[in-house]
Amino acid sequence: MARHVVAAADEIAPGASKLVTISGREIGVFNVNGEYFALLNLCPHAGAALCRGKVTGLVVSEEPGKYQLLRQGEMLRCPWHGWEFDIRTGQSWCDPKTMRARSYPVTVEPGSELAKGPYVAESFPVTVEDAYLVIEM
Repeated sequence: MARHVVAAADEIAPGASKLVTISGREIGVFNVNGEYFALLNLCPHAGAALCRGKVTGLVVSEEPGKYQLLRQGEMLRCPWHGWEFDIRTGQSWCDPKTMRARSYPVTVEPGSELAKGPYVAESFPVTVEDAYLVIEM
């Protein structure tokens, strides 16, 4: 699997997200309390731009009239139909047995590990022909 550097870790604050494009695919990168997760920006239910939806928590109720908001900032609500997905796993809360948003693993790595030297610039021979510069590749 190819690796892609998409942002500096401090570029996406806790509770925030960033849309990036990798190989023609839009992917949302989310910071959930200092942990990073990535989801394909495509709702598996009806094809909406999922990552443009509202980040929320999980509302649970043990009885009518009593509600609790749990896991604040860990759920993503689709902007079209309100289907909710777990940002950590992509799992659908509305149809957990069959519906899942495509998720991608995210790691935080030091820059020194991503680009190790020594660096060698690629060079090409250049000649002058009748006052025109010509590069051979």
